[in-house]
Amino acid sequence: MGSIDARGLRKLFGGVPAVNDLSLSVEEGTFVSLLGPSGCGKTTTLRMLAGLEVPDAGEIRIGDEVMSSAEHRRFVPANDRGLGMVFQSYAIWPHMTVSQNIAYPLKMRRVDKRERADRVEAILHTVGLDGYGDRPSSKLSGGQQQRVALARAMVLNPRVLLLDEPLSNLDAKLRADLRLELRSLQQEVGITTVYVTHDQSEALALSDRIIVMAAGAVQQDGPPEEIYEHPANRFVAAFIGDFSHVDGTIRAVQGTHLEVEVPGNTAQSRVVVASDVRHRVGARVTLAFRPSRAQVVQGAPSGDGVHLGATVRTGVYLGERREYAMEIGKCEVKVYTDRHVRLDDGEQCCLRFADDDLMVFPVDEAPEGGVSGDAAKHSSHLVTA
Repeated sequence: MGSIDARGLRKLFGGVPAVNDLSLSVEEGTFVSLLGPSGCGKTTTLRMLAGLEVPDAGEIRIGDEVMSSAEHRRFVPANDRGLGMVFQSYAIWPHMTVSQNIAYPLKMRRVDKRERADRVEAILHTVGLDGYGDRPSSKLSGGQQQRVALARAMVLNPRVLLLDEPLSNLDAKLRADLRLELRSLQQEVGITTVYVTHDQSEALALSDRIIVMAAGAVQQDGPPEEIYEHPANRFVAAFIGDFSHVDGTIRAVQGTHLEVEVPGNTAQSRVVVASDVRHRVGARVTLAFRPSRAQVVQGAPSGDGVHLGATVRTGVYLGERREYAMEIGKCEVKVYTDRHVRLDDGEQCCLRFADDDLMVFPVDEAPEGGVSGDAAKHSSHLVTA
């Protein structure tokens, strides 16, 4: 069984928690990404799963076996956990051929020569390196080295594959190509995979589930679409994808609806939002949105939805779209439009939002620990005024 269950993990370095009371589960055969900024604890978490760091608290199970338990003083070393690992530096030995690199872990386990050759040939085919077995590793491209590292990690038929930013050393185009290949390979083989990255696009493209981390704790855990469309808090909204916002003050609360005054909004004196989270009159809130979701209306506000009056500061052409910097009161926002939409610097326009395109968070909300997947309900949605 290749499932993972970790409960209450804690790891201190110099008395400072790098990971604090973290729990996660990974179902067998799924691809789960640990996503977050540098220093958030994602690599430390991966190293605890791998057996390269000893947790100060908590328990880790892989399948039905307890791999680590601080309470019961149990710790299974990395080489006895049945895991495959690929790290940011591929650690490909340049003096060996491709086949010799891949066969090395088999040789260390005294697998006979004939079986080694058969398994190396099979895994070379799996990763798309047929015919490369005798090639010197020093002659490989970055993408080919990545495939060799994957093949070496998978040749032992591990229960779980752990990947720590394996594409980060590649150029942007090759990364985009290889992430598609990696996802296809994982689905073909069906291996449980935990992938560490700070790249939001990688996590969205590769994952069955994303676990967003900050300050050593889980901020949100859920499918990519849920994470993107219904972020649990302001940190997740800002970290996943592009993010613009304006700040306002709640002037009235009527059941599940809030009236929010946005300074400098020339289109509507107040906007009305729906929220399933309790707020108080006078509280300051952030109205957040994806730049691609704002619909630009040139001229007077029209149609349903909520409207925010904006002034164009500048714009750039990006091929398939245009990107504009605008001001709403004292807040600067970013807006994406179709490439055919042309706006002049200084032009007054209106940004229109559909019912589910605006999210509401407390101003200056800090990342919180232990936010579960259903905490997405903390993001509120816009309704027609």
